[in-house]
Amino acid sequence: MTIQRLDHVSVVVEDLEAAKAFFVELGMEIEGEAPIEGPEVDRLNGLDGVRVDIAMLRTPDGHGRLELTTFHTPQAVSAEPANPLGNTLGLRSIMFAVDDLDATVAGLRAHGAHLVGDVVQYQDSYRLCYVRGPAGIIVALSEQLS
Repeated sequence: MTIQRLDHVSVVVEDLEAAKAFFVELGMEIEGEAPIEGPEVDRLNGLDGVRVDIAMLRTPDGHGRLELTTFHTPQAVSAEPANPLGNTLGLRSIMFAVDDLDATVAGLRAHGAHLVGDVVQYQDSYRLCYVRGPAGIIVALSEQLS
């Protein structure tokens, strides 16, 4: 048995509108939005009374998808620490290839993002950086050099 594909990555956020704006600024397109609740959702999550709103976004090439979820009930629980560093166990980052790293960072700053470290050049191949995005996640950005 093998997997067919990576379907999507899910991020739980407090402010769904702000998170959507952040990822739309990055170039993602909103595929759909929906409220989700019911006994099946409770059983799937192992929680009682789940009521969430989700937004599904996709990359311009149509291959990558990101689900943004905000919980109405039960209340979302904050991870510790709130803004984990790169050596924290668990999901580290989501990386996106971009055409213009500087312009992308500038656009994301308008949506509350800030650099985690510095913008660096790796050999003659890439310019890279990490920005802190919605819900404290680390978004990695990569610009391939010619």
